Amino acid sequence: MSKTCCSTSNDEHNHSHDHNHEDHEHDHEHNNSKVLLGASLLIFFAGIFVQYVLKPNWFVDNQTIRLIWFAISYILVAFPVWGEAFKLAKKFDFFNEFSLMGIATLGAFIIGEYPEGVAVMLFYTIGEMFQDAAVDKAKGNIKALLDVRPDTAHVLRNGNFETIKPHDVAIGETIQVKVGEKVPLDGIMISDKGSFNTAALTGESKPSTYKTGETVLAGMLNLENVIEIQTTKKFEDSSIAKILQMVEHAASRKAPTELFIRKFAKIYTPIVFFLAAALVIIPYFFVQNYDFNDWLYRGLVFLVVSCPCALVISVPLGYFGGIGAASRNGILVKGSNFLDLIAKVNTVVMDKTGTMTEGVFEVQKIETNLPETEFLSLVSALEKQSTHPIAKAIVASHPSELKAIEVEEISGKGLKGNVDGKTVLAGNTKLLDHFSIQYPQEIHDIVESIVVVSVDDKYAGYITIADKIKEDAQQAIQKMKALGVSKTIMLSGDKSTITQKVAKEVGVDEAFGGLLPEGKVEKVEALKKDQNQIVAFVGDGINDAPVLALSDVGIAMGGLGSDAAIETADVVIQTDQPSKIATAIKIGRETKKIVIQNIVLAMSVKIIVLLLGAEGIANMWEAVFADVGVAMLAILNAIRIQKMKF
Repeated sequence: MSKTCCSTSNDEHNHSHDHNHEDHEHDHEHNNSKVLLGASLLIFFAGIFVQYVLKPNWFVDNQTIRLIWFAISYILVAFPVWGEAFKLAKKFDFFNEFSLMGIATLGAFIIGEYPEGVAVMLFYTIGEMFQDAAVDKAKGNIKALLDVRPDTAHVLRNGNFETIKPHDVAIGETIQVKVGEKVPLDGIMISDKGSFNTAALTGESKPSTYKTGETVLAGMLNLENVIEIQTTKKFEDSSIAKILQMVEHAASRKAPTELFIRKFAKIYTPIVFFLAAALVIIPYFFVQNYDFNDWLYRGLVFLVVSCPCALVISVPLGYFGGIGAASRNGILVKGSNFLDLIAKVNTVVMDKTGTMTEGVFEVQKIETNLPETEFLSLVSALEKQSTHPIAKAIVASHPSELKAIEVEEISGKGLKGNVDGKTVLAGNTKLLDHFSIQYPQEIHDIVESIVVVSVDDKYAGYITIADKIKEDAQQAIQKMKALGVSKTIMLSGDKSTITQKVAKEVGVDEAFGGLLPEGKVEKVEALKKDQNQIVAFVGDGINDAPVLALSDVGIAMGGLGSDAAIETADVVIQTDQPSKIATAIKIGRETKKIVIQNIVLAMSVKIIVLLLGAEGIANMWEAVFADVGVAMLAILNAIRIQKMKF
């Protein structure tokens, strides 16, 4: 019997954790439950057939036989429920769903309504099993993600490849990945090239090709030839391990609605008990011809109808379904609370480089007053110390054998270092202004990204770099506006002229360039002063971590390979597509809509049947529908999000 629906104790979380482990014991327990349920159903419907169709005197007129017959059917399914009720009672939790169902069905037997008592317990058990199946379905997409966890690694040791657990592989070791195997750890390609299926990580089914020196991530599936990789991280530090951890803990971060429903159930259930008791006792003092059995029956109907099952099941299931749907679309949401928040987002602030642009730069133009080879060697040696995309583009275009020492990063401006006995500065114009170095003012008119260089405190030239706008960047802005996002803003550390040019091309409302990391923070802080603005910030890495943390919803773009992004962001878009921002907002809104629908459905049906039950119009069968029937409808509505296309 599942506890998910009903327990009001703190034990609930532990159960849901254990429930994920599909071990032999778990399966055995569920198989037993199904056998007992099947036997109970058979005995129950046989009894109904005999009592209402065949109507033999030995059965209809013999209360003892009928009691024994239906009691056997009842015991087969009621035992687990009463077991849970007694367990919780030991912890002084007397008012819970199990005791509510137990008392209601036992009361039905006391007043001679044997079939109705059995029916309530039977349908309740069926509802629980239905719930378990729905939860398993909702977890399907997340389970698929968890299945990418590699089991073994082939490591080169003493001239031979040994098969060991990924946890036992050290950094810097060479591993071999055969065709059809998952990459067990993050590393760098040693082989010439390899083709990988990254669908489990990114949601993209299209194969990706990686060449020598490129980073390959754990969880990718090798498609073509045997490849070798040099590991760069231990398994527990790999991107996939962090993502798996994040997904596994997503369920523990509850949305306010979910938390309210849980608290509501804890208060609501004892109130229901006392109201049901009052419904039986109080009429004694005011009603003429008071019939105890009649009013007890009404109280029992009240108990069954009042069961908060539909709410307690469907609300968390709706959110879990939303997390699963997001995962299927290459979006990792760290908890249902962030689904709630992203649904309310009306202002989206985004970084430029790596978020709206490819972040893949190419050297376009070199202008220098030094010999070009010497100039490039000095700059490249210094830029080797940086992980910035522009620096990588320069190093890739013109590798240098020289080595930079005493390298210092001037935040938001560039690098200073000693190369071949010369003091080299490489960065933006602010860097040269910082060190009071004169340079041609016409440099300010250059629109492209530019690296300005000085050697031994004298201007030495510049390199222009070009970036490319992502294919779906314009579409992303259009989709966001179609969803009602009122304001889109672009923030960049790049030159204002470039930022404005990109902003105009993609259709962003406002753009600010030339910002240091603290400048981005100030802009977002200013936006957050308006209480009506729910701000999402979209960034792609370490530099954006402070703003990701500050915003209402932090979205990491292409954060699969960035530890900082995974740790700081609330939502990680694995596919590196800006159009997925709108998808995430849409999933959040659809999830919220389904949750509200379920709350309205459950409460309205229950209130109607409660009133009818108190008047003596509704019987136990209507009560069963108001409880189990509505719960099933709510569950079906909750899993609907799994079928939606975004």
